[in-house]
Amino acid sequence: MSRWWTRLAAVALGLAVASAALAAQFARVTEAAGINFKHHNGSSGGRLFVEPLGSGVGVLDYDRDGFQDIYFVDGADLPGATSDTPPRNALYRNNGDGTFTDVTHAAGVGDTGYGMGCAIGDVDNDGFQDIYVTNFGPNVLYRNLGDGTFADATETAGVGDARWGASCAFADIDGDGFLDLFVTNYVRYSVETDKVCENQGIRSYCDPRLYEGEGDILYHNNGDGSFTDSTVASGLSAATRRGLAVVFGDYDGDGDADLYVANDADPNLLYENDGAGTFDEVGLLAGVGFSEDGETENGMGADFGDYDNDGDLDLVVTNFHGQTNTLYRNEGAGLFMDVSYASRTGAASLPHLAWGAVFLDHDNDGRQDVFVANGHLHDRIAMLDGTQRYEQRNLLYHNVGGGVFEEIGSAAGDGLAVEKSSRGVAYVDYDNDGDLDLIVTNLADAPDLLRNDRAHGAWLRVELVGSRSSRDAIGGRVRVDVGAMSQVREVRSASSYLSQSDGRLHFGLGDSTRADRVEVRWPSGLVTELRDVPADRTLRVVEGEASPR
Repeated sequence: MSRWWTRLAAVALGLAVASAALAAQFARVTEAAGINFKHHNGSSGGRLFVEPLGSGVGVLDYDRDGFQDIYFVDGADLPGATSDTPPRNALYRNNGDGTFTDVTHAAGVGDTGYGMGCAIGDVDNDGFQDIYVTNFGPNVLYRNLGDGTFADATETAGVGDARWGASCAFADIDGDGFLDLFVTNYVRYSVETDKVCENQGIRSYCDPRLYEGEGDILYHNNGDGSFTDSTVASGLSAATRRGLAVVFGDYDGDGDADLYVANDADPNLLYENDGAGTFDEVGLLAGVGFSEDGETENGMGADFGDYDNDGDLDLVVTNFHGQTNTLYRNEGAGLFMDVSYASRTGAASLPHLAWGAVFLDHDNDGRQDVFVANGHLHDRIAMLDGTQRYEQRNLLYHNVGGGVFEEIGSAAGDGLAVEKSSRGVAYVDYDNDGDLDLIVTNLADAPDLLRNDRAHGAWLRVELVGSRSSRDAIGGRVRVDVGAMSQVREVRSASSYLSQSDGRLHFGLGDSTRADRVEVRWPSGLVTELRDVPADRTLRVVEGEASPR
């Protein structure tokens, strides 16, 4: 028996080594790229409950120059903490040469609230992307004026909820061509009502179950610059949970935007859209409300993606250490199966406290991999638990096919060997070289811009421009056929944890020089089909036009 296990371990090790050898290499280039942002959590040593949650990051092309810019969300000083300069969110303009310039002041987007997350979307369909920011306190909507500046449109839009906002995302839930907005709220909490908790005599952050969950909110876009709270009308009002992550995706393939919410120490929620903007909560029935063992977990981050290339959206959800990062395979017919252990993603995640997660094809082989950001809550956790570290390595699961992944982060370049207390993650091809780079936010620390130095692999980037649909075409689905392989991606707003990735769709084509077929299913229901599309290019498709640009 021992000889059999030895052989099995050798085979597994061989697969991991081979997988790592083929992986792209990531280099940390944050400072070299001109990014000097540092996150603040406002701590003065009091272990206030809000401190360890961190903040996210958003990707957008705010000036429409073809290069993706970066928006960092920051915290704020809490009682007892004083910064030389008040912490504020920061917008970095992509110079197109691998460097960035801080344009926060000129653009007018330096909110000084205690920032959590952000979402990007063109709420008025004027062709310029707007920014929504969630705060521990009133949220903010910045409307892009198209001249490099933004205006605070929170009051006129009616979206300044003053509760503890966490993740947020845009989607056109009712097909009227305007982006609606969903915001998860975490718990009912104030600094004044902060509870004092200890672990082995050491002041620690409290268990979230000591605080009552908040209700989430759905804003309907009225098309005139204003939004209306449609939470009750949409069927979402019954859920009062500790919401942390949100992602829209058409999980049942019926052409509308469904909604998944990951909750901390509460059952997770899957809302099925009836096509008219009314939702039915089906998380338990679909098999994504609890763990495989029927346990409520600590949901932190979430993302949809088609990792097995079968044409429907699978789901990854990150959790606390001792719980797996759960990979749910979409079985069709409205059902998911927990395949965390069968896919080999589960065991590797158990020692880590995970936050942001994204599906991405990091090596352009046509299969979506998974990246997970890790880091503990407590900076003195090693004193309390010798098996845990505050700063943890992030994980990169390489999809080797057949429904199996290999964790290769430590072999994928110096950028992934970094150990910090990470929170949000977004992917972006910031240098437009045809591979996906990563931005990772870190608690009370500088972010990591990780440049992907891919050695091989063709690619296709698809950018959708809506006309009948919303301008961003959020919810649009693209299928790319290359030989016997079909890949599906959806345009979406925010996902992961508190973060927004590149809105352009990326397809790895491996050794192919062209895609046989590209099909676009627009949110409006219109279908566009293109054939024999050359690789290594950006395909810009405008809804209703016969030829791509």
